[in-house]
Amino acid sequence: MKKTHIFILVGIAVLIVALIIFGFPSSDFSTYDTISSAKSKQGKYVHLIAKLDKSQPIEYDAVKNPNYLTFSIIDSLGSQTKVVYHNSKPTELEQSERVVLQGKMQGDVFECQTITLKCPSKYKDDKKQMEKSVVAGGESNTTAPANETNTYQSKDSAVKK
Repeated sequence: MKKTHIFILVGIAVLIVALIIFGFPSSDFSTYDTISSAKSKQGKYVHLIAKLDKSQPIEYDAVKNPNYLTFSIIDSLGSQTKVVYHNSKPTELEQSERVVLQGKMQGDVFECQTITLKCPSKYKDDKKQMEKSVVAGGESNTTAPANETNTYQSKDSAVKK
């Protein structure tokens, strides 16, 4: 091989390594943060998993501004924060058991780019029926999805990906 071919191959290898290290957002490899750890990482992209705080109002007016939603969340440690989402409200937000949020803390407010809803157990009755049929020795013809999720993504983050 010529020296130029070797330099080109080495250059391509270096480029691939650089893309792997610097090209992918660090959020792709991150774990879930708590609200307090997200507050300590101001302006950095994090994942939060929390419950919707149903004692606080959800602010959304589809007529006035359909791309502005605010609500409060509580994480597993009891910390609470306000969430601002610049997109339309997910349809089953109030019914979800948990929400997974991706975005950045800006002061005491979480600027959310993506919301993933962990749906409530819509199929609890089916699961109970299946458990009864298994215990009784019979098999059921119905199947229940193990984990159904809905992902909602803002237009800004969809463009970035």
